[in-house]
Amino acid sequence: MVPKERAGDETLVILQSLLCLLREKNVLTRADIETLCERVAMRASQAERDPFPCAAEAARNAAAEMARIGGYIGSHYGGKHRRI
Repeated sequence: MVPKERAGDETLVILQSLLCLLREKNVLTRADIETLCERVAMRASQAERDPFPCAAEAARNAAAEMARIGGYIGSHYGGKHRRI
């Protein structure tokens, strides 16, 4: 049995790999990754009002992890930032 604190590790590895693969194949742009980071952060900041129920702590952890993934993908694969 997988310990509770590690229950999402497998999913996280799969999703990280998928995001990198999609960026590598230019299916996702760097701007798409930046938008995804912002949406996850927004969801974390509004967890109590989110139409899709989620734990506030999990949402904050997800936002931190997405920012880390976005930073890695941006530095590793490069590309243009979104126009603001």
